[in-house]
Amino acid sequence: MARRAGIAAMLAGATALAGAVQADTVPSFNLYGLPGLIDMPDANMAPDATLGMTYGRIGTANRGSVSFQIAPRLIGTFRYTGIEDFDHNASVDGVYYDRSFDLRFQILTEGTWRPSVVLGLQDFIGTGIYSGEYLVATKTVAPGWQVTGGLGWGRLGSYNGFDGFGERSAEVLGTGGQPTTDRWFRGDIAPFGGVAWSPNERLTFKVEYSSDAYDIESEQAGFEHNSPINLGMDYRFAGGTQLSLYYAHGSTLGAQLTYAMNPRTLGVPGGVESAPDPVSPRSPAETADLGWTTDLAAAEASTQARLARSLERERLDLEGFDLEPHRATLRLRNTTYSAPAQAIGRAARVMSRVLPGSVEEFVIVPSENGMPTSAVTLRRSDLEALENEAAVEMLARARFDEAPRDTPAMELAEYPRFLWSLAPSFGYATFDPDGPLRIDLGASLRGEVQFTPNIIFSGSINKKIVGNLDEITRESASELPRVRTDYAEYAREADPRIPRLTLAFYGKPASQFYSRLTVGYLEAMYAGASAELLWKPMDSRLAIGAEINYVERRDYDMLFGLQGNETTDPVTGITRSFPHVNGHVSAYYDFGKGYNAQLDVGRYLAGDTGATLTFTREFVNGWRIGAFATVTDVSADDFGEGSFDKGLIFTIPLSVGTGKPSRNDTTLTIRSVQRDGGARLSVDNRLYERIRENHEPDAAASWGRFWR
Repeated sequence: MARRAGIAAMLAGATALAGAVQADTVPSFNLYGLPGLIDMPDANMAPDATLGMTYGRIGTANRGSVSFQIAPRLIGTFRYTGIEDFDHNASVDGVYYDRSFDLRFQILTEGTWRPSVVLGLQDFIGTGIYSGEYLVATKTVAPGWQVTGGLGWGRLGSYNGFDGFGERSAEVLGTGGQPTTDRWFRGDIAPFGGVAWSPNERLTFKVEYSSDAYDIESEQAGFEHNSPINLGMDYRFAGGTQLSLYYAHGSTLGAQLTYAMNPRTLGVPGGVESAPDPVSPRSPAETADLGWTTDLAAAEASTQARLARSLERERLDLEGFDLEPHRATLRLRNTTYSAPAQAIGRAARVMSRVLPGSVEEFVIVPSENGMPTSAVTLRRSDLEALENEAAVEMLARARFDEAPRDTPAMELAEYPRFLWSLAPSFGYATFDPDGPLRIDLGASLRGEVQFTPNIIFSGSINKKIVGNLDEITRESASELPRVRTDYAEYAREADPRIPRLTLAFYGKPASQFYSRLTVGYLEAMYAGASAELLWKPMDSRLAIGAEINYVERRDYDMLFGLQGNETTDPVTGITRSFPHVNGHVSAYYDFGKGYNAQLDVGRYLAGDTGATLTFTREFVNGWRIGAFATVTDVSADDFGEGSFDKGLIFTIPLSVGTGKPSRNDTTLTIRSVQRDGGARLSVDNRLYERIRENHEPDAAASWGRFWR
């Protein structure tokens, strides 16, 4: 369960992006949410970074999926299916809900004579209901005509197959979530294939020969499979949305809606902000004039005041300033622009208009919560000469250095500062068997007192307006302390609620090191203290961090009470305690081109120890899509449904829906199921993401916004 403000703007933005992917560049998606024919896969790939979302129905099954083109040759899919009239002990009111993951890799791309060839794993860590593997080839044989043929194993080898290698279990795994490596490419093999014809860019007609006998549905859901021949038609709307209609298995009609978008090609959000003032060029006389230095202290004070006012008009904050005859150092706080280069560029132009003409070197020090993160040095003469040139020319002349601890800081006369906002709030819970998606909508009143740039007291209070999170009623037994599975009690009893109320201290104890100490009500379920130390060199792709937390569980009403670190299982009545102390050592690595990995090793809330691997792909415009998996010393049986913690991450910049520059975003975490193993404290403002934004690799990636 998670809550984020600004969801309404995010949804509005997603709707506005309907035309982000051109219809003729995205292949048809099949009923499994992957490029394919109808039920069968083909060997097409979507454009790099395409995000495809599908919802369809065939026979007794409703299928929803999210697919992401991770790399040009690799695509992954998460699928959620509800099968009606399914005779299984985990069915709810006759509906069996199933989660599954797919991966497929393109071995060969299509050439003049060579077909595209893809190897795929379907439902490779699920319950096994949709488990199958395939090798498939697709070739364009004439304009608008594609022919596909392949071999399938598992479910895709169940109709008119022949003996393959080894035996394959047909058991449905009760908890799911376990890699089924003992089944891959084993058992019967069956051929499949089909033809797709597109008379124009809107219409595609398909016919396929399916190698799926639908044995499980026929046995347990009364499904009729009378024919391997399936027929389909796709219609693409102008915005790229695909509507598909099917007649399948000789017995049933089906339909599907597909929506595709591409975060990589959306551009950087914003665009309605006012244009910055231009660079103010100097005359030779101004460049040589040092008369103003006769009273340097007075000149510095006067210039600092003018600089602060000018930066405020650009929605930037001055945190420190030092003026020398030929050099000026500006400590800059950016609370507005998602691209650090845009903030640096605007600050540089302000400096060119305010500083005395003899000042040739500008040193801009981006600051995060009072911590200087880097020092970007620009020559004023380069700004004057290159303002109308490509931003890359300015990047070639910029220099990035470590920011020393003793960068200039202003007197604190303007502190404390008080900020507040009233915004929509959004809460959700996914994959509760009685209701796979539950949502609360409400309002969130947020406040923040900045005693200094480094010391911040903040909190929020939320009030539900409409929703059904409090209707979660189904309890499940846990072999672990209920550190997360009691979220239903919090949903029912906490309204209004205080999600967070904290006092945070930020610092830079040494060069390349950053620190955070947060105390108070840290998240919805836990209060206590959280301390973090991060080592992140300015020009390095590697960072190392450590975090230690001392926590106590909050009362269910999410106000000010605490209830101690003991939980009682409502099903078994067993009371279990869990430790106050947890924490992790973390390694972060930026592979370049937006690919990032994070490895966290340590102790989790329930006292289990293990590791979490997170892999994300990030884009300059603020979008981020990724996946994570956590494995601890808790066995799959003790963990329960899902076997281990895993899920998907979607970060969407808030400015998508507003068109205005903003550093705020919304992160949605979709877990296959929320259990107690591998559960981590959800503390705000961990250091790595904000610190690295102002370091050379990330700042250079956004440098195209320097002149915006």
